[in-house]
Amino acid sequence: MLNLSQLEKHLLNEYQRGMPLTAAPFADIAEQLQANNISATEQDVLHCFADLQERGLISRVGAVLKPQKVGSSTLAAVAAPQDRIEEVAELINSFAEVNHNYLREHEFNLWFVVTAETPRQVQEVLMTIEQKSGLAVLDLPMEEDFHIDLGFPLWC
Repeated sequence: MLNLSQLEKHLLNEYQRGMPLTAAPFADIAEQLQANNISATEQDVLHCFADLQERGLISRVGAVLKPQKVGSSTLAAVAAPQDRIEEVAELINSFAEVNHNYLREHEFNLWFVVTAETPRQVQEVLMTIEQKSGLAVLDLPMEEDFHIDLGFPLWC
């Protein structure tokens, strides 16, 4: 069970989307919090997001851009043997270009997204993962994009 403060819960709930697009977004968030009777300064907000990231509860705070409009990306998968899942997941997660990595019940059981500046850099990451893991990487480039809003209320 997570022991989260009201500030942490509010930030996780309210800022999955809709970050202020201003010169000082964290100051603006602090103002919005104060309007909701939650006492917080810009530094409190910055510290809280940094702490949530350090604790592994969030991976990043940043924009989500339309695929292939800025940079390049692909969905990929590997068939990791059961006794190597954690080792292979750790290897995949060690790349800054990997956005997320998740386990699925399928022959190809570790799925991940690689994002980089160029298609060549994406392919280099996939090749390196293949070489270091000894496992074939299935490259599944996007053919058609769909917007799926993955934000959802965490606390009511």
